[in-house]
Amino acid sequence: MRSLLNVACLFTALVLPLGMAQAALPVGAKAPAFETQAALAGKNSRFSLATALKKGPVVLYFFPAAFTPGCTVEAHEFAEATDDFNRMGATVIGMAADSIEDLNRFSVKECRNKFAVGVATPAMIKGYDVPLKMIGISSGRTDRTSYVIAPDGKIIFVHSEMGVAGHVKGTMAAVKDAFVFFISGAKERNPAAAQALIAQLS
Repeated sequence: MRSLLNVACLFTALVLPLGMAQAALPVGAKAPAFETQAALAGKNSRFSLATALKKGPVVLYFFPAAFTPGCTVEAHEFAEATDDFNRMGATVIGMAADSIEDLNRFSVKECRNKFAVGVATPAMIKGYDVPLKMIGISSGRTDRTSYVIAPDGKIIFVHSEMGVAGHVKGTMAAVKDAFVFFISGAKERNPAAAQALIAQLS
C-alpha cells in the first residue's frame, strides 16, 4: 500500500507542470488553528500552531509524502536552513498525510533532527486548501505548499508549486522581511536590544 501511494505521488509530480500553482489560502488570510501529532528527532510530540506563534513566525510547509525524491530534497533544504530560521525566532514545521511512524523515521533520516514534521489531517488539508488532486480527484494527500504565518495568525507568504525550487528561498525571504520590520520597531523601543538581535543574525 505504501509503495502505491508513493507511485501515485510521483506520478502526480511528473504530470503536473512544475511551475503550476496549486490552490492555497491568500496572503492576509487568517491561518486555521490546529493541533496534531508530530515527530521531532524520532520522538512523538504534539504540535500546536497557537503555541508556536507565541514564540514568533511559523514556517508551515505541506509536502506530498515522506521519502519520495522531491520531498526528501525539500526536507534536506529546510534542515540546512532551520538554524537561520530559528535565529530570527521562526519555527519550521512540515506536514504530510503520512503515519506518525513514517514521520518519526523521516524526522531523523531526512529532516536530520532539525525540525518537526506533523500529520496533516483531512481537516487541515481542507482548511489550508492544499489537497493533492490527480485527474481532478483528491488523493487524500497534500500538494506542495509553503506558508509563513505571522505571530498574529495572519498569512504573510504563500508559495504553492509542485517543484521544490523556491520553497525554502521564498519562506526565508519572508521571515527576514518580518524580522527587519520587527527590528525597526524594536530600535525605537529598545535600541540596545535591537542591536543585539541584529548581531545574533549576522
